[in-house]
Amino acid sequence: MRPLMLALCLVTGLVAAGNVAAAQPPTSSETLEVNVMTGPRVTSEVLDYATGGITYQGYLARNAGLEGPQPAVLVVHEWWGLDSYARARANQLAALGFVAFAVDMYGNGQLASHPDEAQAFSRQVMEDWPAARARLEAAMARLAEHPAVDGSRIAAIGYCFGGSVVMNMALAGMPIEAAISFHGVPTQSVSTPQAFTGKVQIHNGAEDPFVEHHGLLEMARALKRQGAVVEVINYPRASHGFSNPHADAMAAEHDLPLAYGAAADAASWQSALLALDAALNDT
Repeated sequence: MRPLMLALCLVTGLVAAGNVAAAQPPTSSETLEVNVMTGPRVTSEVLDYATGGITYQGYLARNAGLEGPQPAVLVVHEWWGLDSYARARANQLAALGFVAFAVDMYGNGQLASHPDEAQAFSRQVMEDWPAARARLEAAMARLAEHPAVDGSRIAAIGYCFGGSVVMNMALAGMPIEAAISFHGVPTQSVSTPQAFTGKVQIHNGAEDPFVEHHGLLEMARALKRQGAVVEVINYPRASHGFSNPHADAMAAEHDLPLAYGAAADAASWQSALLALDAALNDT
């Protein structure tokens, strides 16, 4: 049984067992045995990799309690850079049995402190796809070297700028099993799309001012033409940054049209986990 589904089954079984115990209380002479299970032991480390004369600092998280190589998920950060939010998502994935690698797309762990700086960083990446691809390939090669990773089972998820990156990874035919975008702007940076037969999920806020509906559909059609299985999910009343609990604070600080949406966050995360489980564990 797949790890993610096994975890769900264990929870269901524990609830069912609790109901039976409540319906049939033990006699005073019975000895009750309690099975205490150990939860995930998430550990993390910084992995450096280099390309084009620049060193990049990725963040790898995994469940050290698991034995043998596990499937891996690249996490591509928002336009701010590899920050605490991207690391937190990597930790969540690790707790569910994936090896998560939050990549550094800007080099040397650079973080933007202002939207103008973030826009400059992200634009430089998206306007030079060959260089962006080289960074991603270097990250994937470093990830595949890790003894805890099954290099034949890798997917990618991304947020905001990172969502744009993973959509282009699929459009470029990079060797990933699935690409999942959260509030990513559907900017096509790949000049020559290649075949891609994996799953692509695009989670979009219906009220996202940065995403044009026409552009979203054009990206979906471009991916489908390359053979991808594409799913676009629009979340009513959700704006840009809906998955990030810090979105409201950043909106207030920088006067940006961002907003956290708890319902969209929960629904998109559940959908993404099911897609990752099917793509990486359904073997």
